[in-house]
Amino acid sequence: MLRLFIIILLAPLCIQPIKAQSQILVNQDRLESSLLELAQFGIKENGETNRVAFSDADIAARDFVIKLMREVGMDVSIDFAGNIVGTIAGKDPKKKPLAFGSHIDMVPDGGNYDGCVGSMAAIEVVRTLKENGITTSHPLEVLIFSNEEGGVMGSRALAGALKPQALSVVNSTGFSMGQGIQRIGGDTTRLSEVVRPKESLAAFLELHIEQGGILDRENQDIGVVEGIVGLRWWDVRIKGMANHAGTTPMNMRQDALLAGAKFVQAVNEEALKMEGKQVATVGRIRAYPGAPNVIPGSVELSLEIRDLSDDVIDTLYENIRMRAKTIAANSGTQFEFMPLDTTGKPALTATWIQEEIGKASDLLGLSHRQLQSGAGHDAQDMALICPVGMIFVPSKGGISHSPQEFTSAREMANGANVLLHTLLQLDALVE
Repeated sequence: MLRLFIIILLAPLCIQPIKAQSQILVNQDRLESSLLELAQFGIKENGETNRVAFSDADIAARDFVIKLMREVGMDVSIDFAGNIVGTIAGKDPKKKPLAFGSHIDMVPDGGNYDGCVGSMAAIEVVRTLKENGITTSHPLEVLIFSNEEGGVMGSRALAGALKPQALSVVNSTGFSMGQGIQRIGGDTTRLSEVVRPKESLAAFLELHIEQGGILDRENQDIGVVEGIVGLRWWDVRIKGMANHAGTTPMNMRQDALLAGAKFVQAVNEEALKMEGKQVATVGRIRAYPGAPNVIPGSVELSLEIRDLSDDVIDTLYENIRMRAKTIAANSGTQFEFMPLDTTGKPALTATWIQEEIGKASDLLGLSHRQLQSGAGHDAQDMALICPVGMIFVPSKGGISHSPQEFTSAREMANGANVLLHTLLQLDALVE
């Protein structure tokens, strides 16, 4: 009789539904609130935000982020490159950490979502795990990288790719990278200690707005990033002959600007000729001496080529160079190509992490498609250390690096939930 009574008493407890993994979700309102609060650091009278790395606003925002990270139980430190590092112990301390995060610095007068969505989502994911009593097997590491917009400084330092000459580069705050590192709590004399050994992390995940219009145009929830394009820059100089615009016949001119115009057209044509998603751009052009009554004697312009393949970049550059040779012969001008040190190597994401991002999206009932990133990200340098994955969410109209940049609360939460469940799947998958 007593046994029957105990069974009846416990029966309601036994039939309580166990929370399915797919029901573990981030708090959408809290995520949006944290992002909007972050946007107040550097806000101007017109309501727009300016929070360039190393500025007073950046330092105040970093303090805010550190406070949030500590509130959710992370042990927080600043490494010698100025990266904010938050750690959570796992069940098995012998396992390599799973890392995730992004950045909070902005381009001058930029938007409030680039980098910030991934950073606030990383903190929200840790908070959600804590609220649901989940401790992962792997240790977790949240990385808020320093000065992403001014040269992916923090992630390059971790990858051992931050060159000494970069420390003298000055951003719009008037501080050099070296001064900025000291200003945000780093130490330029100990940057070698920041470098992470290859395969020291189990994986790295970055959530980011797309910075393009594909997801928004196609009404897709999630972008599964195949890779981050490499980019190369050249300064191109065209030498002709300056001469009187009124007295020099049209058929006797060595017009450097006319040759430059034909070159710009040739760059566009050669990029379109090749199959694939490669892009080539001339974004800057200057003519000298720059007087209305003088035929331009010299021109300086830029050339940028991006693709997921170094070989494609090489081929396209060679095709463009050959077109320039033809233009020079026909116009009596000379072309000179001067490569610039951009170190923007292509970085493919791990296919097995792509699969897990897709599975997490399916689990949550979210549409997804594969695409490549035409913009650089911290994940690009983290790929030198460990396998990486990137999750994109839509940016309204494809607008980015602008005060008009916008991603809805629902879209941010979708990305954060995919980040959360991809992390849980990787925790179970990776030894």
